[in-house]
Amino acid sequence: MSLQRFLEKAVSEWMSGEGPDSDIVISSRVRLARNLRDHPFPMLATESQAKEVIEQVSAVMNQEDFQAIDQFEKLNLDEVSGLEKRVLVEKHLISPHLANESRHGAVILSNNEAVSIMVNEEDHLRIQCLFPGFQLKQAWGIANQIDDVFENYLDFAFDERRGYLTSCPTNVGTGIRASVMMHLPALVLTQQINRILNAIGQIGLVVRGIYGEGSEAAGNLFQISNQITLGHSEEEIIDNLYNVAKQIIDHERSARRTLIEHNKIGMEDKLCRSYGILSNARIIESKEAATRLSDLRLAIDTGLIEGISAHVINELMVLIQPGFLQMYSGKDLTPEQRDVRRANLIRERLSSVLEEGK
Repeated sequence: MSLQRFLEKAVSEWMSGEGPDSDIVISSRVRLARNLRDHPFPMLATESQAKEVIEQVSAVMNQEDFQAIDQFEKLNLDEVSGLEKRVLVEKHLISPHLANESRHGAVILSNNEAVSIMVNEEDHLRIQCLFPGFQLKQAWGIANQIDDVFENYLDFAFDERRGYLTSCPTNVGTGIRASVMMHLPALVLTQQINRILNAIGQIGLVVRGIYGEGSEAAGNLFQISNQITLGHSEEEIIDNLYNVAKQIIDHERSARRTLIEHNKIGMEDKLCRSYGILSNARIIESKEAATRLSDLRLAIDTGLIEGISAHVINELMVLIQPGFLQMYSGKDLTPEQRDVRRANLIRERLSSVLEEGK
């Protein structure tokens, strides 16, 4: 494997699989933050200290119990271009922080890209597991397994009273961040989303955009995750998020039924108009593209439009991002050039899908 192997496809292999409730839950993620005892946190580490952490983490990759989990490859981000880092961010394989702010970072990726272990991000280790659909508990199972292997060989910074010690105080304790990426267009259209999101904030959960903290919920995609990491076990945190997400799934399904039952022709008109724009537009900005793709995804999931797989929408949501557009063009593009290239790409992809279905 090589860096190119992880850049050449917009959608990771794990996203091509079906998951429970995948019409609403795009993905489930569990991330664990860990630090090595007697090593400065990454933000304070010297170059030699950061490289020492990478060496110690890399040594674990050679252990049989680590290799039994999956096949992995390590990428040193000092050897990766800015554009390539941006593409890895757009695929959710590394964080914006690791791409833009971390010094002497690395990432260890599994063969199917479901596991991403970031080294020298805000913390020495960020173990991330991504599963398609609503599979929080499965993602936690793999993350916990990897964490146990690392703990067999590395001395983690741990306090009996405070738990795992982390760079950011909000991660102290379990160090776990669990999240579900949800597509909630019907709750937005029925104007229920603000009430639900406000209620979520009252029970220790937080809502972010598609690329985590600081990003907006483009295309009606909302990332819902735990906010509290101290005072509860990992299982309690997972169960709380799971139960809340299950209720949101039910509310979204109910809202979709209401929209179809009470105004089917209006919904068909709205969603098919977006399909028409995507199929014919010559210029389209990223925000509008995300909104129109959300409409098309809703049309597919409710059966109003047939012959297009939801996986195509997953693919396009990544392909239309600035990094991918420029990588495939082989050069830097101005915002206006990206808008033209984005429209061309969407038209070509939708056209090819229809041709394949004939």
